[in-house]
Amino acid sequence: MDITIHASFLPQDDPDAALTFYRDTLGFEVRKDVGYEGMRWITVGPPGQPQTSIVLHPPAVDPGITDDERRTITEMMAKGTYATLLLATKDLDGAFERLQARDAEVVQEPTEQPYGIRDCAVRDPAGNLIRLQELR
Repeated sequence: MDITIHASFLPQDDPDAALTFYRDTLGFEVRKDVGYEGMRWITVGPPGQPQTSIVLHPPAVDPGITDDERRTITEMMAKGTYATLLLATKDLDGAFERLQARDAEVVQEPTEQPYGIRDCAVRDPAGNLIRLQELR
């Protein structure tokens, strides 16, 4: 089997703030920006990697989600415990400096982890945890 990750979904509750973070702070390309019934889905991805995308979507819009589940998702997003994204870079220190310079909410500065990686962590405007690992 030849399977790749084509797109992953990440919730956002402020499309403009999400766009600014992923495009201007992380440097991702905007692939699509689609509105539907007052909501907005934005597809972004790293330059030079057109086969990999992240779809920034309105939270809890699935018609199968109950009101209780919708409330739980909203509460978890507010606390920053709902979604996580792992990214990688060859220049962790440079990327971290850029994130700090653009006022990203820092969760963890670059750290050598006991399980063999060096990484840092920030939150996007919706509270999603973004871990950035150093490629070696």
